[in-house]
Parts: sequence; structure tokens; C-alpha cells
Amino acid sequence: MRIVVVDPSRTVLKIVTRLLEAGNHEVHPFSDGSDALAYIKIDLEVDALITSVELPSMSGMDLCQEIRKLSASRRPIYIVLMSSNFDRKKLIEALDSGADDFISKPPAIEELYARLRAAARLTSMQRELVRLATIDYLSGALNRRAFFERAQEMVTRAEMGEALSAVIFDIDHFKRVNDSFGHDIGDEVIRLVSREALAQGEQLGRLGGEEFAILLSGRSLKDAATFAERLRQNFSGLRADAAGKMVSFTCSFGVSEWKNGDSIDTLLKRADVALYRAKQAGRNRVVKVDFALEQDTPRAGFIRFGTR
Repeated sequence: MRIVVVDPSRTVLKIVTRLLEAGNHEVHPFSDGSDALAYIKIDLEVDALITSVELPSMSGMDLCQEIRKLSASRRPIYIVLMSSNFDRKKLIEALDSGADDFISKPPAIEELYARLRAAARLTSMQRELVRLATIDYLSGALNRRAFFERAQEMVTRAEMGEALSAVIFDIDHFKRVNDSFGHDIGDEVIRLVSREALAQGEQLGRLGGEEFAILLSGRSLKDAATFAERLRQNFSGLRADAAGKMVSFTCSFGVSEWKNGDSIDTLLKRADVALYRAKQAGRNRVVKVDFALEQDTPRAGFIRFGTR
């Protein structure tokens, strides 16, 4: 496990760090709660926090509450508060602050290891629950709800000036694939497309049926269109095996860029209009939003599901 340990005493930090490292844990020690909080915000792989109640800049209880805010949605972080004053009032206060466990300081070796084994079991189950709640079972992409939740975080950064572009794409003549080769081959095509898109390391969401969206932080419209074109070419080289017959397919793309005053809905609506134009122009191509498209009224029922 990757564990952050916080205690104002160098001696205690050294003791606990050595105990944890002897148990094959990766340890990041801090003497200040604010520094530990800043680190945990950046390092998304932190599994657990072990912190003293008494800290210089912020109390262990306050640190616990701040970390619990970070871990509330999809970051399971197991929190253990340490104190040399082990009384019932402190225990209740620790649990009310969001701690998962409370341990005396300095901790006994076997007790510490046992509590961390329990932490590993719990965080593993929590991660699996998060995965089941956010990942589309067929494609492995984010499901619609999770995609829009993540999108709001990216919108916040866009409102502060960071570039943001959207790519919407779907599989051309997908109904024809299902009708000709069966839904199992259609499912395989969806998996192939999603796997290739996920390999690019960007945030991919399956919006429904054969339709997907990608949000690109820090990318201009031009860069996003280049990204989409590379993806289009990669898709055209994929094949699904239908009982020995190799099935090829293509995808069409619409690309838009964040503008001041946008919402995630308007950003994606413009990309959806561009996708519709790509379909009209013959499919298997990338269309980015231009002035003419900006004048279009987005079609009702944004992000329609079905074959295009």
C-alpha cells in the first residue's frame, strides 16, 4: 500500500516509517498536515493516511475531514488517527471526523500490520464498487453518468483558462454490422473501438449504443482534430472476426472547442452537430466546428442514441 504518515515528531515518523517499510509498504512521511494534504491531492495512488491527532498547522481531525472530502467520490483512502491519549471521547471524535480507525502511539507492530491488512481489504472492495458504478460493462469506457461527473471537473479548469476540446464519434452503419453478423460481433466492434480509444490515455465515455465522447484537456480545436484523425485511421485498420470472416468498419467524428460561457452541454452539442455533418458528408471522416456550424441550432434531444 502507498501510505502517507503525518506526525510532528521526527522520532515517531522514523519509527512508524520503518515499521511500514518492513511490511513492504511505500511510505511518504510528513511532519505538517498541510504539506501532507497538498501531497495527497496530487498523488491519486495514496491508499491510506496515518496521522497523529496533534499537528502544528492543522489538527489531525481537520486533516481527516479534508481527506475524507477528497475520497468521498472515487478515491478510497483509509484513514487511521494516532494518539497517545487513547480515551473514548477521542475515539468518538476521530470516527465523527471521518476516520476509519484509531490506534495508540507509537503503534504495536502486529496490531499496525493487522489494521493495515483490514484497510487493504476494505479499499480493494471500495475500488471494485467504484469500478462497477462508473465503468460501462461492455466497452470498459466510463458510463454516461461517470463521464459527465468527470467532465464537470474539466469544465472547472476550462473556466479558469485551460484549453478544452471535445470529440464525439460513433461507428458508421453499426446497425448493418448487427444485422449482417449478429449482436455478438457488434459487441466485439464496440470493444475494439473502445480499447483503441482507451489506449490513447484520454477520458473516454460511452454515451449510449455505438456513440462515444472524449474530452481533451489542454488541447486546442486544431490539436483535437489531429487527435481525432489519428484515431479515425487507427479504427479503420481494426477487424472483428466473424467465424473466420474479418469484418472491417469505420467511425465518424465531430470536434469542438471550449468557448467562454460554455457548459459541458453546449460544448458537446457543437461536437454533435459536427458529427452529424461528418455523416452527411459521407462518413469515415473528421469534421471540426467552424463558423457555419456555429450558426446551426443544435438538434433537439442532444446525444441521440441509434444508428447514424
